[in-house]
Amino acid sequence: MIPQDPLAQLPVEVVSTSFDLLQIALGIAILVVVVFVHGVGIRQISRYFSGRWVHVTTETPHWRVNLLFGSVIAQLVIVHLIEVMIWALPIYWLNLIPELSAAAFFAAETYTTLGEGAVRLPLSWRQLGPIIAVSGLFTFGWTSSVLVYVVTQFGTLDTHHAERKKIAESDAA
Repeated sequence: MIPQDPLAQLPVEVVSTSFDLLQIALGIAILVVVVFVHGVGIRQISRYFSGRWVHVTTETPHWRVNLLFGSVIAQLVIVHLIEVMIWALPIYWLNLIPELSAAAFFAAETYTTLGEGAVRLPLSWRQLGPIIAVSGLFTFGWTSSVLVYVVTQFGTLDTHHAERKKIAESDAA
């Protein structure tokens, strides 16, 4: 026997408004946590990169520079995966999606704005999805700015390599 939903006896407008406000409040609270975690992660990754980049010269082997780039990328992905789990855990704990792996999949596809819809929230919690997507847009935008900085540093190094090669060629001639 299915237990009666106590909210079913309230007028639809009251139930709808209550859930919408709860979803929005919960969504904003989690979004703030996600953005805070992202800020901490980005700061650590930036410090990691800067601390190693100051030792890079035109003499540094390319494989070491590429390894540094790869480790920055890996760290950025890990930060985003942690943020997906920050969304997945409340969804799972509230039993909105009863399996953790499915909750993580939903959070990931919504956070990345993939939106295939293979896993869905209950209809009464649908407002949470767009808030998850907004958090992904914020954090991916921030990540993009870090990648622009890192790639700019690599471009500058490549320019120094080219200038050094040009000088060496002109000295040889």
